Amino acid sequence: MEHMAMAVIFFFFIILYLLCRLSLSCWVFPFLTHRRLKKNGLTGPSPSFPLGNLSEMKKKTNTGSSSCTNSISHDIYSTLFPHFARWRNSHGKVFVYWLGTEPFLYIADPVLVKKLSTQVSAKNWGKPTVFKRDRAPMFGNGLIMSDCLKAMVSLMVETTRTMLDTWTTQLRNSDTREIDVEKSIRETAGEIIAKASFGISYQSDHHVFEKFRALQISLFQTKRLLGVPFGKFLYLKQALEASRLGKEINQLDQQGSFRKALTTQQLVDECKTFFFSGHETSALSIIWTMLLLATNPEWQNELREEIREVVGDNKELHFNMLAGLKKMGWVMNEVFRLYPSGPNAQRQAKDDIRVSEDLTIPRGTNLWIDIVGMHHDSELWGEDVHEFKPERFKDDINGGCKHKMGFLPFGFGGRMCIGRNLSFLEYKIVLTLILSRFSFTMSPTYCHCPSTLLTMRPSYGLPLVFQPLD
Repeated sequence: MEHMAMAVIFFFFIILYLLCRLSLSCWVFPFLTHRRLKKNGLTGPSPSFPLGNLSEMKKKTNTGSSSCTNSISHDIYSTLFPHFARWRNSHGKVFVYWLGTEPFLYIADPVLVKKLSTQVSAKNWGKPTVFKRDRAPMFGNGLIMSDCLKAMVSLMVETTRTMLDTWTTQLRNSDTREIDVEKSIRETAGEIIAKASFGISYQSDHHVFEKFRALQISLFQTKRLLGVPFGKFLYLKQALEASRLGKEINQLDQQGSFRKALTTQQLVDECKTFFFSGHETSALSIIWTMLLLATNPEWQNELREEIREVVGDNKELHFNMLAGLKKMGWVMNEVFRLYPSGPNAQRQAKDDIRVSEDLTIPRGTNLWIDIVGMHHDSELWGEDVHEFKPERFKDDINGGCKHKMGFLPFGFGGRMCIGRNLSFLEYKIVLTLILSRFSFTMSPTYCHCPSTLLTMRPSYGLPLVFQPLD
């Protein structure tokens, strides 16, 4: 009996300990943090712990994401982030919202972004812990990027020409001139990043990229309670699926043709990060460009004329030629403004950050910098903010934005996107080769519905009608 009584007492204290942990994690600590943030002048939509503002975010996101139309409008912000659009109307461009028990300081004010980028050293920033834990199966630590971009030109040209030859064959053997270019551009970008960075073939190791895609959907398209203590246990199936896919990718990376290039877990993590920094950014920027050029054929003609002037009759593209494609650079910047591949940037304060006498960001606060929100802000860009006007970048690297920190296509500060130089190079090569062989218009079957799976993409592909050029 004595042993039984001791077991009951032990069990009782275990239950009490777990209840205390649950109470502290779900209510007490978040409440104290919320009070401290308000004391420092940081307010926003009222949270309801332990869910924070997730209920409102999920409800409004589901409502907004269902809208799909055949008419194309670039006024996409309220569709992508309806909850932010609503909160901005109520709380301005700086406020605090909550993912579960995790506070996020929402920032769409370039003046504050400028202060943070100049007054705070890089060592005081980090990745939000909640995202590092949640996305551990997807990303690794750090990224090493080769500077041998010149050597990649011939590889990019060869891979792109293979894609274009496939398009030509498809048009020749089909009654329709319609091609959904999203899949083939993604595969081509995957082939380029695989060969350039790891010396492998996308075709031979495509199963690795397929698992990356499945993992991306598992992490960003399923219902989950991000930031809620023990939330993954409420969606255990999705959590286990993401973990399984992450482990399978690690195993695949260490086998076969990856073995020579990746011999440690650190380098396997490099591969995971490259998937987004190189593959995703490059593919999506080209995809959105083709949509914008299909709806603005005059700019197709402008770019073809520039290509003829810069490249001429040369059968081979050279690295030094690409710098002469000035108008293509304007188009690229305008695409990054209207449809930034990375619609936001996240940081976490490692120490208390005193921004001004009235504003202190407490240690541990997460920052959500709304890039797409600033890119679509008429107060920064004018009344034509939703119009495709590459000429706005003709004489101004910031496109006439009223504040230079209002245009952040690759993030800011010491944690800018490391794949940007590769993306610039690939963008100009692929687009030059496409425009030299085809003209294209929108297919009537296209449905305009941008969505986010960490990056911004078309929800239903990009079908275009092609016409080969003589």
